[in-house]
Amino acid sequence: MGTSSRQTAVFAFALALVACGPSVKNNPGDGGGDDGGVQPVCNPGAVQSCYTGAAGTAGVGPCLAGNQTCGGDGQWKPCLDEVLPKPEVCGNGIDENCNGTPDEDVDADADGFTTCGGDCCDSTAEGCATPALVNAGSFEAPGNMVDDDCDGTVDNAVAANCDMGLASNSGNAIDYAKAIELCQTATASDKKWGVLSARFTLPSGTGNPNANQRAIRPAFGGTQVQGGASFVVLSTGNAAAAGQANPAYAAFQGGQAIGTTSSMPTDWVAANNNNLPNAPGCPDPNGGLTARDPVMLELVVRVPTNAKSFKLSTNFFSSEYPEWTCSPFNDFFVVLLTSGWNGQPANPTDKNLATYTSSAMQKYPVGVNLAYGNTGLFTQCQNGPTGCATNSGAIAGNITTCTSTTGLAGTGMDVVNPAPQFANDPGYCGANNHSGGGTGWLVTQGNVVGGETITLRIALWDTSDGFYDSVSIIDKFEWSVEVSQPGTVIF
Repeated sequence: MGTSSRQTAVFAFALALVACGPSVKNNPGDGGGDDGGVQPVCNPGAVQSCYTGAAGTAGVGPCLAGNQTCGGDGQWKPCLDEVLPKPEVCGNGIDENCNGTPDEDVDADADGFTTCGGDCCDSTAEGCATPALVNAGSFEAPGNMVDDDCDGTVDNAVAANCDMGLASNSGNAIDYAKAIELCQTATASDKKWGVLSARFTLPSGTGNPNANQRAIRPAFGGTQVQGGASFVVLSTGNAAAAGQANPAYAAFQGGQAIGTTSSMPTDWVAANNNNLPNAPGCPDPNGGLTARDPVMLELVVRVPTNAKSFKLSTNFFSSEYPEWTCSPFNDFFVVLLTSGWNGQPANPTDKNLATYTSSAMQKYPVGVNLAYGNTGLFTQCQNGPTGCATNSGAIAGNITTCTSTTGLAGTGMDVVNPAPQFANDPGYCGANNHSGGGTGWLVTQGNVVGGETITLRIALWDTSDGFYDSVSIIDKFEWSVEVSQPGTVIF
């Protein structure tokens, strides 16, 4: 072979080596498949069966496997046309959850509600963390992104507008439940939460209070509603502020002699050793255990299965302030809760949630005597001397914790320099010269057992005599999934 032929052969061999060398795809560091690229797992165009549901459910009931196709990149595409298990729809003969039994009715979480009886989440597999608290007997807890009451919508609380357009002098006690935003009713035969019954009675549990002693109002003077469109007003006189009608306003100073009497709630009296609780340092009330000019609203309510407590807004006014503060003539306002709750924090042993406990663990029933001792809960008033009816057993004091008198505006307790009503009645206490005072809005709360039936008795009465009237306003009942510190505190 000549030189030119040898050179030609060597050149051809070199070209062959280049052609057979490492490919661009597989060169180290060039991003090829051998350097971390996605490897093909299937042949493009191939088709296979697929199913993403629980094992053993494919081919059971309506559940079916689907198909997925291998793409041009050698990767399987999403599974298409599969039919997965769904929550069981009762009574249609279809096995939606694909467990082999159509229309099964179970209560896996033991909450008393079956899958065909209103339980939309019977196990954690269905997407809720605490299945026993999710059922048709629960209330819709706001903001937790759970359909607590299984009505098909998340976080849609019961509308608090059921108290619009209620007659101020309604004789239907259910309307008064609506006025405090207890909008839902229930029956003995169903299992949902709600008001089972409501009635007006005397604190003894029998008899009827005077119709003028209760009203549904959109406002009381300058005091505005806390929820919905109205609230409940109870009074030992007429349940009306100045200028209101049905019932009409009547002056609180001096008082309306309604004339009805009743024994006080026997269980509450017995729990207090047959004595009347009072603010520390104040004399015992006169008149024994007879309630004068009394009124009581009794509500029987089935508690939501997920509720642990409730609260409501309360507001107390009295024309006994300031001169009869810390005297034997003390009007009583009670909110008595009968519940099976036996956990901690405990409800009051005498059932009265309308009680304030000071930092020194002293107990004050909600009433005019909150103005004695500067508790800080009697705020809608004029600062100055109190208890100046000393000829009738009042204990003189001086209050410095009043914050405003705006809460008295337009109520009838904003009258200044009121005239005495009888002998030894000073009318007011010097510079402290308004015809009444009030607490402002307070929060009253108690603990309950989910699913139980509670009785709530809200009552107001005079002690000793029927002079000098008081008013209680109740509004904005709310359930909670958390336990509370039972009692009454400032709003």
